[in-house]
Amino acid sequence: MDLIDLLSLCIALILARLWWRHWSVTGSGPRNLPPGPPGWPIVGNLFQIILQRRPFIYIVRDLRAKYGPIFTLQMGQRTLVIVTSSELIHEALVQRGPTFASRPADSPIRLVFSVGKCAINSAEYGPLWRSLRKNFVTQFINPVRIKQCSWVRQWASENHMKRLKTEALENGFVEVMSNCRLTICSILICLCFGARISEERIKNIEAILKEVMLMTTPKLPDFLPILAPLFRKKMDEAKELRRKQMDCLVPLIRNRRAFVEKGEDPDLEMASPVGAAYIDSLFDMKPVNRGPLGEQEFVTLCSEVISAGTDTSATTIEWALLNLVQNQEIQEKLYQEVIGCVGEHGVVTEEDTEKMPYLGAIVKETFRRHPPSHFVLSHAATNETQLAGYTIPADVNVEFYTAWLTEDPDLWKDPGEFRPERFLEGDGVDVDMTGTRGVKMMPFGVGRRICPAWSLGVLHVHMLLARMVHAFKWLPCPTAPPDPTETFAFTVVMKNPLKAVILPR
Repeated sequence: MDLIDLLSLCIALILARLWWRHWSVTGSGPRNLPPGPPGWPIVGNLFQIILQRRPFIYIVRDLRAKYGPIFTLQMGQRTLVIVTSSELIHEALVQRGPTFASRPADSPIRLVFSVGKCAINSAEYGPLWRSLRKNFVTQFINPVRIKQCSWVRQWASENHMKRLKTEALENGFVEVMSNCRLTICSILICLCFGARISEERIKNIEAILKEVMLMTTPKLPDFLPILAPLFRKKMDEAKELRRKQMDCLVPLIRNRRAFVEKGEDPDLEMASPVGAAYIDSLFDMKPVNRGPLGEQEFVTLCSEVISAGTDTSATTIEWALLNLVQNQEIQEKLYQEVIGCVGEHGVVTEEDTEKMPYLGAIVKETFRRHPPSHFVLSHAATNETQLAGYTIPADVNVEFYTAWLTEDPDLWKDPGEFRPERFLEGDGVDVDMTGTRGVKMMPFGVGRRICPAWSLGVLHVHMLLARMVHAFKWLPCPTAPPDPTETFAFTVVMKNPLKAVILPR
């Protein structure tokens, strides 16, 4: 090798090293990002994460221990700033809420289902989001509307109890998750469309919306768009799934519109009066900078309500019952509270659940011990800003790792134990689930992008849990013992769904 070749090789190696440093996330670059593991050229930390072949949350836990409460991952062309401490989450999402209230760019597949981010969860912080959220809060979850639609929860709860009895007689046990999903999905469909439909149609809608959630989970082209041509088949599948989603929900929308405008109800499905269904408020809505909504937007907005409300509520009930099955003393204490309020032969109402502090403590402890997700939906800064002394550019994904809050021994005594009493007397007494006074748990997010229907979701959990414990004693299934092993879908669910034996009280 002559001198020129050797010099060229040295220059190439130096340039490669500089390029590596440019793409590596060390926190010492010109952007002053938080620290993080060195990455590879172009792909950053992406393949380092993939090759570990373990859930992302476990990798995040390890990185938190090494780099501290805020760190950076370069995932291909996406930069992720991960925030894990109570103080920084509260500062970003509550004290400086408007600054961190936007959303990052969406993948092409997500845009298919959100119709260009025309959804409360995905819309960027601005006029469209404000219009959609204001309409939802005033038309769907205001106290008058919730009370007006209490019959929906009553009807669905009665069907739920009958179904449990039938399944127990036929199988000797009941599967908790499938029953709770069906019941809550039926409630939300009726609240959205004002219609009572068959279980078969509810199951079909539920299955399609579950497919949509799985289809929109992050995929390789989200981080390396250059690979998108290799995933054309996946985009075709997404478009076909969107067609199926439209086909199953548009008839409900058209039937409701005919009922609202002309009083027509040929299928005798319309059970709510005009104005009581969420879709009624969307027909004449003209969001700022968007114009009148059409069937594409109607499907997206109603699907968002059904999907988000079904999974989180059903998952919470299943985890709560797992702990009641495993700890009969807690279950008996809850049962005594319920019969003390409504008697042995009474019917639990929504107003009754407000008088049951131990029920509330169990639900809060379930949210703490088994949060529906270990991250909230991705945030983005509206403009470049600072957090913890580091620069947060406007184009990065800001990810809030919330599971650590519920495991932090500095915030909770014996965090691994399921102990509802902590919310009656102990470290959970003053906990605010909205995070306004401080963040110790955030099952629904906090700040500007907190789930707008969180109180309705809690009501559904309280109602079903109280009724199920009032009617039955819940025992482990001998052929399928309770297994607390987690797996990660849209929410954190049990790897083996809970099966339980139920004995009438």
